[in-house]
Amino acid sequence: MELWNHTFLSDFILLGLFSYSTNDLFLFSLVLLASAVALLGKSLFLLLIQANRHLHTPMYFFLSQLSIMDLILMSTVVPKMAVNLLSGHKSISSGACATQIFLVVMVRGAECFLLAVMAYDRYAAVCHPLRYPVLMNWKACSLLTMASWMVGVSDSVIDVSVVFSFPYCGSLEVDHFFCEVPALLRLSCADTSLFEDLIYACCVVMLLLPLVVIVASYTRVLTTVIRMPSTEGKQKALTTCSSHLAVVGLYYGGTMFSYMQQASSRTPVGDRATSIFYTILTPMLNPLIYSLRNREIKRALRKILDRWGV
Repeated sequence: MELWNHTFLSDFILLGLFSYSTNDLFLFSLVLLASAVALLGKSLFLLLIQANRHLHTPMYFFLSQLSIMDLILMSTVVPKMAVNLLSGHKSISSGACATQIFLVVMVRGAECFLLAVMAYDRYAAVCHPLRYPVLMNWKACSLLTMASWMVGVSDSVIDVSVVFSFPYCGSLEVDHFFCEVPALLRLSCADTSLFEDLIYACCVVMLLLPLVVIVASYTRVLTTVIRMPSTEGKQKALTTCSSHLAVVGLYYGGTMFSYMQQASSRTPVGDRATSIFYTILTPMLNPLIYSLRNREIKRALRKILDRWGV
């Protein structure tokens, strides 16, 4: 009982990503700038989708959900990291630490399945255009999105419950810039190997099942696009699908490296590097990938700027 109380009454110490050297402060400034750009880009993206009725389609509905997930992820990690460095106080309460784990795991799990939903949406749009309004009606879109969120919530509830059931009776210094499950498990004075193996198995299943849907969907899409007689139709389909595949590549690149490693092969330095990739770089690049080659987004942005007289 004493160990349980110690776990919840003591603050953890986040060692962070940067020191107070000139080089690290410069890197921190770049990270902060990249985060600000990402937050601005996603907010603008959501504003465009909301303001333009031509973007009220399933594809942009799913993109708005993806942007919300990225905003939650960045807002969970970056502000606390900045406050700790600038204030010099690196502590984080057990409740705040649990909240970080809950939100990060929830978003990562939900995003994985949402990407599979988006792949199916492109399959339905390209391969079954006449049935598309029936296959992807608003009820279906809402249920698929809700299911993605619920998978993420279920995963995060289990992770938080189990992680904070372990006793932390030694050092409470977390060698990371936010509370991540593997970083906390290293501090536990109990045997966590069984739970780490279960995390590995669950991650394999949760990543590979959506990946099968994505690969199958885009295999059918590619086959259909090749048979299209119209060059313009091919180009439009490939542009949309290539943007989504780029986002899938970013997500799976970081997530597979981060979560599909055995505990024995993980290092704090590797965990921090991978976490930067999926908490800051990927959310920053996602709106750029979807916007730069998207004529509808450019057209909607131009209308907004004309309305404001810019």
